[in-house]
Amino acid sequence: MAAIKARIAAAKGLQEPEARMDEHYSQAQMAWRMVIELVAGLGIGFGIGYGLDLFFGTLPIFMVLFVMLGLAAGVKTMLRSAQEMQDKRLADEAGVEYVPNRGRAKQSVTDEKS
Repeated sequence: MAAIKARIAAAKGLQEPEARMDEHYSQAQMAWRMVIELVAGLGIGFGIGYGLDLFFGTLPIFMVLFVMLGLAAGVKTMLRSAQEMQDKRLADEAGVEYVPNRGRAKQSVTDEKS
């Protein structure tokens, strides 16, 4: 009976997934994130503008306006993501722990005092 239990335990050990190391994002995943952020901004802007145009019965004035605002918001979000990735990479190279927005705020405070 003990031998059977040992074989069952060994078989269960083979089926368990291996512990993952830290999950790292590839460059392609980060690029897709940025594309999705841009498209989401455009889509939300289009939806709001189209809805307002239907509601007010106007020409596509609101649609064009909100698509441009959505594009600007998407680009701003993409740039923020790119800055976050760069800060994280620089923290990894320096061997310090990355804390979002903390390093940037301290940097601007010291620049103002100088």
